[in-house]
Amino acid sequence: MTPALQVPEELSARVPVEQRGPGLDRDAVRLLVSRGAEVSHHAFVELPRLLRAGDLLVVNTSPTLAAAVDGRIGHARVVVHFSTRGDDGRWAVELRDPDGKGTTRARAGCLAGTEVRLPGGVRLVVEEPLSARGERLWWARPSGAGVLGMLREHGRPIRYSYTERDQPLSVYQTVFALPSADGAGSAEMPSAARPFTVRMVTELVSRGVQFAPVTLHTGVASAEAHEPPYPERFRVSEASARLINAVRAGDGRVIAVGTTAVRAVESAAGADGVVRGREGWTDLVVTPERGVRVVDGLLTGLHEPEASHLLMLEAVAGRAAIDRGYEEALRGRYLWHEFGDVHLLLPAEGAHAEHCSRNCG
Repeated sequence: MTPALQVPEELSARVPVEQRGPGLDRDAVRLLVSRGAEVSHHAFVELPRLLRAGDLLVVNTSPTLAAAVDGRIGHARVVVHFSTRGDDGRWAVELRDPDGKGTTRARAGCLAGTEVRLPGGVRLVVEEPLSARGERLWWARPSGAGVLGMLREHGRPIRYSYTERDQPLSVYQTVFALPSADGAGSAEMPSAARPFTVRMVTELVSRGVQFAPVTLHTGVASAEAHEPPYPERFRVSEASARLINAVRAGDGRVIAVGTTAVRAVESAAGADGVVRGREGWTDLVVTPERGVRVVDGLLTGLHEPEASHLLMLEAVAGRAAIDRGYEEALRGRYLWHEFGDVHLLLPAEGAHAEHCSRNCG
């Protein structure tokens, strides 16, 4: 997507679709469909007719955490975004200045040793930047009561200023979200799956579309810094791996629901394209140069011109498809961000069969 294609502010989805009018459900968003460089316009409720029996949707089951909480550094107010829990008990956090419209400004001047006081007796000591490339995200060590319990009692979902108001956590949970045994989850909603309803899932299954659950606990978004994704925890079960491999060996298409599902399943795939049960941390960045080994298509939200996500889209569908699709999305006044419309990227006619002949064994 070229830098000239900027998203007008009025195309930001400010509230969930079900709050825009009486009788609307989550599936009342629009659906842009790209098959190569060919584009068509649909309602999301048409999705079951756009897929076919034997297709497989890979969905992320990570629940969304109430990951934003108010705190204090000395006498100054601060908002802490809890992003990712490390294996050593530390958390990757982002400190932001409150502004009453969502927390949109990263706090400047954070230093190692800074102590943040949080509700419920929790204290954070900032230790070191998450990476050498910037100081937006820091590793911080909590003390006192547990972080997850504190977030459940005092936290709220992360939101940004393009949204109209705070929303309950239930608004940020997808129909596929499952509680984690250790309480882990995503700092921000795996939003591509948000339009799905139980009714939609039932109809898809009745038409022969299958689902493969995977888990990737996503951290805070990095659009303002144009950073690549940092390591995130993921899991692809043996059962999901077998199902994905079986679909790839047949005539079905493997379609990821969201960039997080792409990252998880591609992290579990070997150079031979075979998916194996795997869990741990992934630092995979999917680019056009690396390509995709498993995924044939992608259902995703509309992203800002931010490198890491759009490079993944380009890896799945090609640059021409992304440029053409985004031009049509702007022309058609589609809505952006987590409460907005969605984009289905499918192989051009005949491309899937050619892909399988090269990669499916």
